[in-house]
Amino acid sequence: MAIPSDQFKVPAPSSSAGEVLSHEARPGWGTRTNHIAFDPEYTLGARNAVSVCLRVQPEEKVCVITDEITLEIAAAIVMELENLGARYNAWVLEDLAPRPLTDLPQQVLADLETSQVSIFAVQAQKNELRSRMQMTDVVNRRKIRHAHMVNINRQIMLEGMRADFQKVDRLSAKVVEIVRKAQRVRAKTAAGTDLTAELNHNYRWLKTSGIITPEKWGNLPGGEIFTTPGEVNGTFVIDGVVGDYLCAKFGSLRDNPLTIHMKKNRLTEAHSENRELENDFWKYTHTDENSDRVGEFAIGTNIDLKDVIGQILQDEKYPGVHIAFGNPYGAHTGAEWDSSTHIDVVGRKFNIWVDEQQIMQDGKFLVEA
Repeated sequence: MAIPSDQFKVPAPSSSAGEVLSHEARPGWGTRTNHIAFDPEYTLGARNAVSVCLRVQPEEKVCVITDEITLEIAAAIVMELENLGARYNAWVLEDLAPRPLTDLPQQVLADLETSQVSIFAVQAQKNELRSRMQMTDVVNRRKIRHAHMVNINRQIMLEGMRADFQKVDRLSAKVVEIVRKAQRVRAKTAAGTDLTAELNHNYRWLKTSGIITPEKWGNLPGGEIFTTPGEVNGTFVIDGVVGDYLCAKFGSLRDNPLTIHMKKNRLTEAHSENRELENDFWKYTHTDENSDRVGEFAIGTNIDLKDVIGQILQDEKYPGVHIAFGNPYGAHTGAEWDSSTHIDVVGRKFNIWVDEQQIMQDGKFLVEA
């Protein structure tokens, strides 16, 4: 259920609605001297991020990282920080370094070192994963409450970011309790997916439901539980999306899916009528020695999402199974291996069994939130 709109009153700033004041009045915007206006429709999602998901307190300092394309969304978030009275620095990446980034700018890294909360609202570019990992290394070490909003856009702000994250959190807690006791998870779809994940109890399950804690940074919109699997075998018909920069390039795969096969946790085949998609995905998953290894097995739990939209940030939270090849987030799951890449793949309309218990039928949870 979406959060009722009467809980959110669009603030009445000193000038026009939805305007963040200039650099002279708001030095948190760094080199920016212009007024940054935003669509008031973003206010609901921005307030959800700041007050519900991150629970920012007035005495805290926040590091906001954005780019030219996402500036309007960041301005809405900053307005919520202004309303709280929280200190912040808002960094526009193009003001600091050329894109794509080879490294995260030192000004941003230094600011993270003195922040309790961080928000990353940026459009991904090819070969920038390294810079994002530099950021999350600081986040992990300092246990910053971090909202990861890669490729956030208008549709996500008006859909996924308006979810009832307290309800999503309740469901996520119930599902993660079930899977933590299990030996295996099996997932099937009418499109042809049939895979089994054997679970390794030495690897932890994480809940990233949108309620972000110092223990684990989370994507926003939130709504998933995940682990590093022991071993995945079978077929995955990717009729949702693929991740990283390939998502923006290929969008929804409903009408032209990518079918992949896995054996002993390694990608063995990838086939699509879209040969460019097939080739790009294969190249990405063979970047280093573990890029073809299943590093993440996850179940999306954001029950306010009605369908895949072609944006990985939101689509990986869509109810069902998704997996990722590459980096297993070992700092959180306990996996001992690593990779320089990480790419998620998402399908639609799953049936899921945890050991012998069916928890999802045709994309609908059989577990009550």
